[in-house]
Amino acid sequence: MNKLRMGIIGSGGIAQSRHIPAYQQLSEQVELFGVYDVDYERAQQVGLSCHIPNVYEHVQDMLNEVDAVTICTPNKFHADLAEQALLAGVHVLCEKPMAMTVAECDRMIAAEKKSGKILSIAYHYRFMKEPRAARQLIQENEIGDPMVARVQALRRRKVPGWGVFTNKQLQGGGSLIDYGCHFLDLSMWLMGNAKPVEVSGTTYNRLSKTPEQVNQWGAFDHETFNVDDHVTAYIRFDNNISMLFETSWSANIAEDKESVSISGSDGGLDVFPFQLNKAQHGMLLNTSSQWVPGDEDPGLPQAANFVNSCLGLEEPIVKSEEARRVSQVIEAIYESCTTGSSIRLD
Repeated sequence: MNKLRMGIIGSGGIAQSRHIPAYQQLSEQVELFGVYDVDYERAQQVGLSCHIPNVYEHVQDMLNEVDAVTICTPNKFHADLAEQALLAGVHVLCEKPMAMTVAECDRMIAAEKKSGKILSIAYHYRFMKEPRAARQLIQENEIGDPMVARVQALRRRKVPGWGVFTNKQLQGGGSLIDYGCHFLDLSMWLMGNAKPVEVSGTTYNRLSKTPEQVNQWGAFDHETFNVDDHVTAYIRFDNNISMLFETSWSANIAEDKESVSISGSDGGLDVFPFQLNKAQHGMLLNTSSQWVPGDEDPGLPQAANFVNSCLGLEEPIVKSEEARRVSQVIEAIYESCTTGSSIRLD
């Protein structure tokens, strides 16, 4: 079997910490063939340190020589790069979120359909052990029909002070589009890729605009801070499913919290930590697991799924149309806050 020739577009932190190490562990199936970055010197350094043989000054030169790419750039460039790669006949794994707008997502999907190549989005929470176990129980009807999801992705005073995370022009938003997107994707996936129909949301950035910041993840300029650092939303889905959603980079809470809880007609479950909750035999039963199979690093099964999908051995776990729905909800939350009214979705 010929190895998949993989190119890395964007050689920053997420490429070096997650994607490149994962592909290195899959060396029997994939060859890290080349790296491209607008900062050519950084690309050279990463190529040298990670033993990637080809470093490119122009992305099209890479696309002419690889079978697949992993896009690790700021959000602003996702759509253009993905479209360019797909139309060049190259498979694409794009970092989350899919794009900055739904219109950009639609361009990417159109290019995917025209090319016949794979387009997947790196929502790596789907590849964690506990969510995969929860998905299995839901599919085996342990909780009946999902009804209500309660989702919290909260950090205490951890605005990312590095990179471009607080740059609205490059990222499109803050805590919601960077962090909360994972939990929107995860909960919607657990509920059978539920289709959103109405969104009401509120965004805040008051905390991060105050002087004398206490922030655990580096310094940032409070005077120019213009993205969201705390977001709440109520989301209605088809099949009478609803979600209470909250995400924050800088909440004034006791400790960080990642929580996905789904109540169904016959039971419920909590994902972090994993627990099944039921009323049976005249009792209220809470069942936890002694052991959940799977990789500790979700980056590895994510990379394996993408590689195998490109090789025709599997279907992508994260499909482009599903990632588009996440971006649709994000866009609607921002619009709802701006207009002060709920947003109906097609």
